[in-house]
Amino acid sequence: MTKNWYRIGLVGIFLLSLSLRFWGLDRFNTLVFDEIYYAKFGHNYLNHIPFFDGHPPLGKYMIAVGMWLSSYIPFWQEGVNGLTGALRSPWSYRWVNALSGSFIPLIIANIAYQISYRRSFALLAGLFTACDGLFIVESRYALINIYIVIFGLLGQWLFLLALASQKQRRNLCLVLAGIAFGCSIATKWNGLFYLVGIYLIWSIGWIWQFITSKNQPKDNSTADGESVIPRTSLYKITQINIGQILFFLGIIPTVIYSLIWIPHLQINPKYGFIKVHQEILGFHERLGGNTAQVHPYCAAWYKWPLMIRPMAYYYQTAQSVNDPLPVLGPPLPSGAGKAIYDVHAMGNPFLWWFGVAALLFLLGMLIAKVMIPVVKEKRFSLPAKLSVDTWIALYIVWNYAINLLPWTRVSRCVFIYHYMTGVVFAFLAIAWFVDQCLRSYYRPLRLVGVTISFVIIAALIFWLPVYLGLPLSPEGYKMRMWFKSWV
Repeated sequence: MTKNWYRIGLVGIFLLSLSLRFWGLDRFNTLVFDEIYYAKFGHNYLNHIPFFDGHPPLGKYMIAVGMWLSSYIPFWQEGVNGLTGALRSPWSYRWVNALSGSFIPLIIANIAYQISYRRSFALLAGLFTACDGLFIVESRYALINIYIVIFGLLGQWLFLLALASQKQRRNLCLVLAGIAFGCSIATKWNGLFYLVGIYLIWSIGWIWQFITSKNQPKDNSTADGESVIPRTSLYKITQINIGQILFFLGIIPTVIYSLIWIPHLQINPKYGFIKVHQEILGFHERLGGNTAQVHPYCAAWYKWPLMIRPMAYYYQTAQSVNDPLPVLGPPLPSGAGKAIYDVHAMGNPFLWWFGVAALLFLLGMLIAKVMIPVVKEKRFSLPAKLSVDTWIALYIVWNYAINLLPWTRVSRCVFIYHYMTGVVFAFLAIAWFVDQCLRSYYRPLRLVGVTISFVIIAALIFWLPVYLGLPLSPEGYKMRMWFKSWV
């Protein structure tokens, strides 16, 4: 694939993302789900009104910036409400999220390219990410989870870019990566997992080099005969020393995280820097157990990968599609509504399920890399150099695990959107698998790749009404809620 076609593909993915996020952005002239907190908090920042928030402030700063800029924009002001504390159009507190969320597929595509230098893999990763419903929904409202993901992934991409760069450009990329990681953590604390993922991959690279250094081949090739120089930036990971890690990915994120708190603490002088963190931690500890008695949409971590318990962010009914869009008040009694408006925070089911299968495949591939020599040679040995696909598998599986496994220790009520930081690596996994299929000389495998891609795109189209809140008949709604736990 040529560079020009690759760039055209990226532009197409970006335009698809933009259209899915901006279409009908102000259709529901109300506060949807946690907009009742975050949009109001954005208003509070603009008007210096003290308040308590259970998360770091950066996500609400972004919403506030959107509100502030909107006051200078003469259009998109048709419908207004006063639910945030002042008369505003829904556009004003949603458009920055929609724009920011549109870049996530591009960042995923660039990460895929940096770990493989395969343009086809990169485009598939970006396309599949653009086809996910949970990211569409989260980007269309004044919510903050997309900022954890976008800054965390941006930090990882900049780190990978640093590996492929030299001297001053490398240091610049590392500085920007540290800033991005600090911003991710300053949105929600679980943004730290993206940084820990880099720590783990860097540690694996150094440990592997230390163990196998005596047997390292002089011809600069892998045990599979692949040239190691041009195929992935991860081969250069040991060019980053511990001093650079501590400064660029330790001190800089800490400083950025701390500085981001300054405006919040000036508006909310009741708690100092240490005390506010203690209060936030206490807030989460008091949220209660992870059961339906605490919240009907509580979903423990093991329910996320197979999407067992998605959640409704907005649900209203109307007598007909010609009636005004329902924004306030309870839904009509069961059976009375002829049109259902549902905004469902659920992923693209087949994308998620295929993604889990691809992750298991990559995990099996890693285990086989270790176990096959044990079985054949009756002794434990490691190859001096890892193949490109082994590095890709390590990167994807480790980052997925570090973004999921810490939640096994969390006892508070958690929701499916907490999985957003990890599921992006499942998107990378299935994109890698499909790319391998499409590149195969074996026709049935190419057919598998085409079929998976078609099913993912078709699933986006089928479930699009519950991502965008389009009117559905009761039958159409039930057709899309395949399991009772989805309702």
